[in-house]
Amino acid sequence: MKIAVLSDIHGNMQALESVMEDLNSHKCKRVLCLGDLALAGPQPRMVIDFVQKQKNWEIIQGNTDKLIGDFCPQYMEDVKSKYPIMANALAEEILYLSDEQKDYLHNLPASKMLSVEGVRILLVHGSPRRNNEDILPDMPINEIEEIFKDVNADLIFCGHTHIPCGYQTNKKQTIVNVGSVGRPMTQDARACYVIVNIQNGGFSIEHRFVDYDRELAAEILRHRTFEGCEQIAQLLISPTQRHV
Repeated sequence: MKIAVLSDIHGNMQALESVMEDLNSHKCKRVLCLGDLALAGPQPRMVIDFVQKQKNWEIIQGNTDKLIGDFCPQYMEDVKSKYPIMANALAEEILYLSDEQKDYLHNLPASKMLSVEGVRILLVHGSPRRNNEDILPDMPINEIEEIFKDVNADLIFCGHTHIPCGYQTNKKQTIVNVGSVGRPMTQDARACYVIVNIQNGGFSIEHRFVDYDRELAAEILRHRTFEGCEQIAQLLISPTQRHV
């Protein structure tokens, strides 16, 4: 069985449409989504509406979904102190999204455990410990093993960093950061997701890189009204930094 795993769409409908076309062409039977559907993207309402209608998706809550769904003044202060443009985007998103959409983000589960053809799969956004913990390339394997030491799963999927990578632990666990559909933060600006092929209790992993109309997505984003939207729009064309 082929399953698509994607994360960090961030309101980028152009990227999501291209990824959906790609995963359908590979006959993926299910989609696992690791959250961050909205915040600081071109069309967050459209993305949430699309995801809500899907019947074969398993979806968990990302850290920005929680910021929106559980919004409070303290969240705003915390984001503003570190990432001022993201705080501007958050303030607009709270007004821009409907109450129903915010409730949907609020009610998403923080993690999910699945069993597919004998393979135990854990879905998290950042890590099992925190939705905003980074799993990045070139981390020491002992650090990775410490983060996942209490996890009883064969395969763990995460996102959050927008940077794809993977690890095999000494416990024979596989940890895969699936990258970002909507705002990749690598030299390759194409949308990124994973296809996992599960057969006879084993599996193989492929990171897929999919081109999409970045110029259109950036142009739509530039027409949003929060201060700094132009800077984030440029990151869709040429990723230069992860946080703003």
